[in-house]
Amino acid sequence: MNSELSKQIDSGPEQMPAVTDYCVNCGGDNCGGGNACGSRCNLHSYNWLADIPGGFNENELVEVHFKNTRKSFYRNSAHLPLKIGDVVAVEANPGHDIGTVAMLGRLVKLQMKRANLRQDFELLRVFRKAKEQDLQRFAEAKAKEVDTMIRSRKIAVDLGLKMKIGDVEYQGDGNKAIFYYIADERVDFRQLIKVLAEVFKIRVEMKQIGARQEAGRIGGIGPCGRPLCCASWMTNFVSVATSAARYQDISLNPQKLAGQCAKLKCCMNFEVDSYVEATKQLPPRDIPLETVDGTYYHFKTDIFKKEMTYSTDKRIPANLVVLSAERVLEVIELNAAGEKPEKLLPNADDRKKEHMAFGDILGQDAINRFDKKKKKKNKKSQPKKQQAQVKEEKSVEKAEDRPQDGSERRPRNNAKRNRGRRENRERNNDNRNGKNMEAPKQPEG
Repeated sequence: MNSELSKQIDSGPEQMPAVTDYCVNCGGDNCGGGNACGSRCNLHSYNWLADIPGGFNENELVEVHFKNTRKSFYRNSAHLPLKIGDVVAVEANPGHDIGTVAMLGRLVKLQMKRANLRQDFELLRVFRKAKEQDLQRFAEAKAKEVDTMIRSRKIAVDLGLKMKIGDVEYQGDGNKAIFYYIADERVDFRQLIKVLAEVFKIRVEMKQIGARQEAGRIGGIGPCGRPLCCASWMTNFVSVATSAARYQDISLNPQKLAGQCAKLKCCMNFEVDSYVEATKQLPPRDIPLETVDGTYYHFKTDIFKKEMTYSTDKRIPANLVVLSAERVLEVIELNAAGEKPEKLLPNADDRKKEHMAFGDILGQDAINRFDKKKKKKNKKSQPKKQQAQVKEEKSVEKAEDRPQDGSERRPRNNAKRNRGRRENRERNNDNRNGKNMEAPKQPEG
């Protein structure tokens, strides 16, 4: 049982959760409010007419959300002071149901138009805000859903029906239940309805859902590392064809193309329009290119770079040549005129395309540019021309130091250097004198 409902049962309907702290799905327990939690919050809509003056938000229409992405529209004929997040008791056929207010005002009318409702759609009424007795009865009905689902699955298997009952949703008063099932083919469940009604003593409604709806109801993490789109924000499911994979040059591997619902991934439709528009600007792929050297066949295409790769063999990559789309069109025009170029590449030397190194667009250097230590230049590693240039610069500096009035140049102060030379000279003389003063050795015998 939802902890938020249990709090409401204990405290009564007066202490309803605030609008900012309430979540349509989990009641604010799992996500902290604001419709930031899992699979049911994809039905949340922002009421952008709420703060516009002039009565734009004054309307009797109310959008109410239930379990399993089910929603419906009602009329607030009693003019109750409702706000988003209120738990209300609404009219059902038969009895009443318990749901959560998700939208108010004139924006509900636009939501009804988007839902493509029939003109004879009957708007039921909002009875009241849910009382303590209503919430207690609704909690008891929800507690029976899991057990009912397991028992109904066993009954379907005993009847030999090829179907899977994925979930059960009880009505707020507990007098009716909706059984959601998945089936690949048409199923005759008339006998099943009779057995379920007799066993559970309720009115039974069977509702078929697709594999994508089932995956969205369960939720999960996709191969991209993000929550499933069908469980987070998608509400309408469009059919996905394998042509979407061909347009995007995706490998037709069923294991990679299929999602957790065992159907083609919905995200394959997200960028297919961009690929189709970009493909229209490229030359046809089925036209071979004739040259003097031989015939080249299309191998692969980089759509957004507008580059096409051609091979001399149809089946295997051999002598691959990468051409721009403009060059391919040029060669096709030459072949149509009966001419054959010598080679496919525009230049005769077949020079490779120069790859530009990364450039700093903003003109800023790296952050650690001051951390680099300057290396001392080694004179030996310098070329001879550079060494000669350094010598010339030194000679020019010496010439500039000389006085230009013809006077003698002032002697430099080389006291330290002369003192060192003098000490070395004295040390050498002492060593030499010491050797001469040694007594000669006397011969033996």
